[in-house]
Amino acid sequence: MDKNKIKVFFVLPTLYAGGAERVITFVSKNLNKTKFDITLIVIGFEKDNKYDTSDLSVIYLNKTRVLSGATGIIKLLAKCKPQIVVSSITHLNIMMGLISKFFPKIKFIGRHATITNIASKYKKQKKKSLISYLINTEQIGIKNLDYIICQSTDMKDDFLQIYNINENKIKIIHNPVTQISVLKKDSKKVNHVKKFITVGRMVKIKGQARLLNILSRLTIPFEFTIIGTGSNKEDILNKINDLNLTDKVNHIEYSDDVFSHLIKHDMFLQGSYSEGFPNALLESCTVGLPVIAFNAPGGTKEIVTNGINGYIVENENEFLKKLQEEKVWNPKKISEHVNKKFNKDKIIRDYEQLFLDLLN
Repeated sequence: MDKNKIKVFFVLPTLYAGGAERVITFVSKNLNKTKFDITLIVIGFEKDNKYDTSDLSVIYLNKTRVLSGATGIIKLLAKCKPQIVVSSITHLNIMMGLISKFFPKIKFIGRHATITNIASKYKKQKKKSLISYLINTEQIGIKNLDYIICQSTDMKDDFLQIYNINENKIKIIHNPVTQISVLKKDSKKVNHVKKFITVGRMVKIKGQARLLNILSRLTIPFEFTIIGTGSNKEDILNKINDLNLTDKVNHIEYSDDVFSHLIKHDMFLQGSYSEGFPNALLESCTVGLPVIAFNAPGGTKEIVTNGINGYIVENENEFLKKLQEEKVWNPKKISEHVNKKFNKDKIIRDYEQLFLDLLN
């Protein structure tokens, strides 16, 4: 092992299909290997891995819960002595912040992934443990981290409202474009049957239900594909039936080649009430597929420029109007627009510079 390299641990709860998992895996694989020695620690199981990690050092702790992985993580930190540890997702970040007190020489970074004030309204509230009532472990854990990565300006502002932390400890790093080898074919005319698609977990905050409500009012011929699964799946499937959309909606639970589906459609639809930084929407633009999204808190408005790669709308009536609009989009211009701002080289440099700054 090269002692001149900076040893970095990335820590995730699982490698299920998800935004945090995709981004952390991508960053882990693309950091400069001549400068950084990278290990990915996964608290869950290898059988659940949805990503290609063949050229990455991965350690699975084979635990079903984040808290159950604490002892294993502590042992690995004590044995391997990384200089930097990066975790993602709030409950894991809290635990890593608490663990950090035992390792003062290690720099701990938490990658925040949600607009918490909005997301909490759509989540079932868990009962607090006795220790959480006696001690605010969330505030203590987050405050103990050396640095926080937020994915958008809205996320940073939301974070500062919730946590008692110095603003100088927060850095905005957007999610990267990870795929530019596939591009949607240039359409010379508008299709008779419009094909819409959305990709994301089937949970209330993602807003698939309100997309269905809007589409039920659409008078032009259309097809709608939903890719994803989650706790709200049955409600969504029932709603499709209740709105008499069964013959127009196609549901795919999971695909390891989302890009091949995106390029077959005319428009990506985002119904979310909040987004940290919408990976699926970014991927849509990457392949040249325009989007319609609500003006929701998060990084959406940092990706979408009205009329260039899609539209941001304020309400359902405006959304419906844009769905019916006849406009021929230029896939190449859409792709170039997002790649200029979020290309992988830029984002990887941001991560590398943060690591170097932390150690200087």
